[in-house]
Amino acid sequence: MADYYGALGVAPGATDDEIKKAYRKLARQLHPDVNPDPEAQERFKAVTAAYEVLSDPQKRQVVDLGGDPLSNGAGSPGNPFSQGFGGLGDIMDAFFGGGGSGRGPRSRVRQGSDALLRIECELAETAFGTDREMTLETAVVCSSCTGQGTAAGTHPSICDTCQGRGEVQQVQRSFLGQVMTTRACPRCSGLGSIIEHPCGECGGDGRVRARRTLTVKVPAGIESGMRIRLTGEGEVGPGGGPAGDLYVEVVERPHPVFTRDGDDLHCTLTLPMTAAALGTVLPLTTLDGDESLDIAPGTQPDEVITLRARGVPHLRGTGRGDLHVHLRIEVPTRLDAKQEELLRELARLRGEEHPVGTGKGNGLFGRRRR
Repeated sequence: MADYYGALGVAPGATDDEIKKAYRKLARQLHPDVNPDPEAQERFKAVTAAYEVLSDPQKRQVVDLGGDPLSNGAGSPGNPFSQGFGGLGDIMDAFFGGGGSGRGPRSRVRQGSDALLRIECELAETAFGTDREMTLETAVVCSSCTGQGTAAGTHPSICDTCQGRGEVQQVQRSFLGQVMTTRACPRCSGLGSIIEHPCGECGGDGRVRARRTLTVKVPAGIESGMRIRLTGEGEVGPGGGPAGDLYVEVVERPHPVFTRDGDDLHCTLTLPMTAAALGTVLPLTTLDGDESLDIAPGTQPDEVITLRARGVPHLRGTGRGDLHVHLRIEVPTRLDAKQEELLRELARLRGEEHPVGTGKGNGLFGRRRR
């Protein structure tokens, strides 16, 4: 027989609260998402099975009397009929009126569902990471009954319809003889017990809705649409069962200057025609602060200046993306008389009064002149 108390590391006289605390402590250590070791995964299954048994009053009573509520004669090792339909004995019983399937009642304690929450972050927050305090509403363990679902001083009573089996049987006659069918007990819904005096706070569900606050750690380099998984922070299950996971989806707000492409950033800088021709130094605000950008004389339209490691840190690994500055040359559309005279003088000095092409190519589509 399995040692359910030993699996959780509690004494046979442990309270329900002690059993629950022991399970949650071990689950956090052994959950496959936290501990990928195969031995830890096997132990996690044993711990979960132990909690399912000891958190159910009827199953725990069977353990205290020296039995094993999860044992199944047909499913024991070495039985050639242990797979498929539950053994040859079960098939014969179903047709000729035997003792039934022996599945037993289902537990009131069940795994909770996952929850999803979305948060909006600025580019600097997704780039360098941040801690966000969030308020959410989920199902939590009822503090009045600690998940049992019963009023103080009361306990679930055995269902008088199924006698605690969680299922009822019906015998019908057919050409094969007597055919026995089994279905969940309609009175207790397959639980095997009835809560006649439910908790006034949760109505017998073992959980209530409540608002709570938690801190979400947004990692550096995360991208919009990615989700952060918080194990055990989702909805508490019926009967105070283990909570599901909380998924926090990050939505990155558009930045007024930068656009993001993976871990690289892009921005556009507009230059006067004269600054592009003569060269200059311009101030540029990056995610790291203010910097000076050198514009070389003779800069052409649509040139790109790349600043290495000025982008977003890599989510996995070290290093950062780059910042690509796209240069746009602004040509004046209105000139006063003096400006037009100077430009015409420049065109005369460069021999461009009547342009027919640039560079060494023929026509207007020749190579650009530097």
